[in-house]
Amino acid sequence: MPVSPSSSAQEARLAVAARLREIMLDAGLLGQELATLCGWNSSKTSRIINAKTAPSDKDIRAWCRACGADDQAEDLIAANRAVDSMYVEWRRLTRTGLRRLQESAVPLYERTRHFRSYSSRVVPGVLQTEAYATALLATVADFRRTPNDVAEAVKARLARSRVIRTGHHRFAILVEESVLYYRLGGVETMTEQLKHLLAVMSLPAVSFGVIPFTAARTMWPVETFNVFDDAEAGAELLSAQVTLTVPSEVGLYVQAFDRLMGFAVHGAQVRNLITRAIDSLG
Repeated sequence: MPVSPSSSAQEARLAVAARLREIMLDAGLLGQELATLCGWNSSKTSRIINAKTAPSDKDIRAWCRACGADDQAEDLIAANRAVDSMYVEWRRLTRTGLRRLQESAVPLYERTRHFRSYSSRVVPGVLQTEAYATALLATVADFRRTPNDVAEAVKARLARSRVIRTGHHRFAILVEESVLYYRLGGVETMTEQLKHLLAVMSLPAVSFGVIPFTAARTMWPVETFNVFDDAEAGAELLSAQVTLTVPSEVGLYVQAFDRLMGFAVHGAQVRNLITRAIDSLG
């Protein structure tokens, strides 16, 4: 199992391993004895205890059965599956295409009341036009070599984005000024997208800020991330999606957002930056 860059995922994995070790010790078994009862090599027991190998559901059931702790198996399986959802490689998330990934986030978006979103690379999904989303998801599908369901994925993304105009949601969105210049799609696509930003930033539920190139910074541009109601944070790495629910880690992203917010401009200054970016398209 590759070590996750998410410390919360690794801590959770270690916690599952520690619980399995305690169950073994409470049963008065040594690693070799447990391995014999489970029908596997003793090295596998060692790898599981040291969180170097993630146990399968079958492994956990066999472990608990050997230790006379069948009543603990299902809770351990649930905890183990929760770890799997903290750090998930994109190739696993998108193996059947991009549409299901867009749809899977709908419940989270619908129940969230306060969104914080920061992007240093692309226009955040809830603010994307159809053409821009199509250009972006097409590049994602090409790079990750996923099944081509871009049209369906775009429809799902736009449907998910309706939360920006419905319900009792608040959006605080920050982008680096570079996002206004990275060209995804042609000139027409970018022009439309930038004009769309001018329109949606006037929505009462939206606070849209841009961090100018010239901002005096005390924090570097970081990975794209979202915070949902102070309860969950999601960070997008090149290789994987990281979901954080440990309060201290969610708080770190809230702290980062607040620090980045201090470099941003809003209102008329943002309109000037967006207009300048449109003019640069020629």
